[in-house]
Order: sequence, then C-alpha cells, then structure tokens
Amino acid sequence: MIEYVRERMIFMAAAQTEYKDRLFSFIFSSEEHKDWTLSLYNAVNGTSYTDPELVTITTIQEALYLGMHNDVSFLIANEMNMYEQQSTFCPNMPLRMLQYTGNLYEKYVTQNNRNKYGRTRIDLPVPRLVVFYNGAQNKPDEQELFLSDSFPEEQRDLADIWIRVRVININAGRNEKILGECEILQEYSWAVDTVRKNEREFGLEGAIDRMIETVPERFMLKPFLEAHRAEVKGMLLTEYNEAKQMELFREEGREEGREEGRREGRREGRREGRREGALQMLISLVRNGALGKQEAVRAAQMTEQEFDEEMRKA
Repeated sequence: MIEYVRERMIFMAAAQTEYKDRLFSFIFSSEEHKDWTLSLYNAVNGTSYTDPELVTITTIQEALYLGMHNDVSFLIANEMNMYEQQSTFCPNMPLRMLQYTGNLYEKYVTQNNRNKYGRTRIDLPVPRLVVFYNGAQNKPDEQELFLSDSFPEEQRDLADIWIRVRVININAGRNEKILGECEILQEYSWAVDTVRKNEREFGLEGAIDRMIETVPERFMLKPFLEAHRAEVKGMLLTEYNEAKQMELFREEGREEGREEGRREGRREGRREGRREGALQMLISLVRNGALGKQEAVRAAQMTEQEFDEEMRKA
C-alpha cells in the first residue's frame, strides 16, 4: 500500500508540473475564448452582455503567488469574478476565496498604480465568488457557504469580515437553466460525466480517450478538445488521480492507525495514524501546487524546518 501511494505521488507531482491548469480553467480562462467566459458569466448572473472584450482575465498564476492559484478570475462591469471548479466538496472555500481575493486586489492596485497607503480612497471592483461543483456526492442545485460558519457560533455576530460563496451544482441533470444558457458549460459537464460513466469499463485513460473520440459534432468544444488532446488528457488524469490519491492517503492513515493500535494501544494508534495520514496529505498538496507551504506548516503545527524534514523523508 505504502509503495503504491509513493508511486502515485511521483506520478502526480510530474503531472502537476506539466499540467498546472484544470480543464475548467483551461476552457474558461482562455484569452482566445473570452466569449465562453462571458457566456458563463451571463448564465450565472442572468445578464446578456455580448461583447467578449468587456472581459479582462485576471486568473492568478502560481508563478506570481507561489502555492496559490485559482481556476478562473476576470473583471467585467466593475465586478471581480472568482470562479472555482470542485470535484470534491470543500466547506473551506470561503477561506480560500478570501485568500484569492486579497491576492487579486493586490494585483489590481499594483496594475492600476494606486497607493493603498495614500489619503484617497481606492475604488475597487465588487467581488463575486462562485464554486462550480461536479463531484460524485449528492449536493443541492445551489447552496451558499459563509466564512462565519467557521467561527465559534456564539461569536459570529462579532466578526468584522463577511464572506459568502455561491456553490452551483453543474453535474448532468442539475441546474438545467444555467447549463441551458451556457452551451460550453453544458458541454464541459457532458465531458466530465462521460468520463465518469466509462471509467469502470475502459479505465481512466481509456475513458478520457473515448470521451474525446465521441464528442458530438455539434459541440463547440469538439475542435478545442481535439486540438488540445494531450493537454486535456493530462489535466483530466491529474484531476481524477488527485481525488483517488487523497482517498489512498486517508486509507493509509487508517491502516497505520490500526497497526499502531495493535502494537501500542488502539486509541494512541488511531490518533497517530490519523496525524500521519493528514501530514502526508499536506505534503502531497504542497508538492502538487494545491497548497502553499506556509499554510501547510501552520496546519501541521510544525516548524518549517520540521515540515521540510518530513517532506524529505516522504
């Protein structure tokens, strides 16, 4: 089990190095297809903008903010839109969006030569935070997540920061109005659903190949997927294996807990097993570029030197 997990870590690290983007980001943060980004915005907000040049792509790239990158962000109509795609439901998205927002505002202030220490108030675009969920868990068509949910219940009214994130389920058969109004989003949903349905019969790589080969001729996404076949395949392999890898780490932690429990007592063993499994997950997320090292160090409750040593041993 341990050797298998290590092999998957090596695979994932290599794949993430070559394919930084997710397919959702690759499609909707493309300068060449800002019309797709605009169509998504219109569907989400019930608007009817027609000029793609109104869209300014602002997606954070990891090269600028080490360990921190988002899927899609863009400016339009004095709004700073931050869109994330999630195949695993994450209740901590308000916290992550808060971090993305800070980085994007920093970028906005710098690019517009504004002085945040000056006496003149800086006008800022309004943040709009949306997560597009397409995981296997059964989730409602829409829900809202709040940063305040993470605060002690008796102190939530004291909070001076308020963050709301809209979560939209884009799985096949859900949110038909939004999917119907954004053709490219509906096609993306079909692609993910097709891979998921065919994986058991054809394996993951075979399911991705079959999806690309069977894209309906009428799909706008068809020439895009065919032209970028290698990138699309690499991104989907990375995304799907990432989810499986996380489950392997959880199982490894449980197994180590059971083994340790048999040797030194079940209670202590389970605690140590969970801690080791969580630590390995943090190390994997840092290596995959999904989490900044400083954030991982804080979560692990270690010094940076101790965390570096664990990374070398892993």
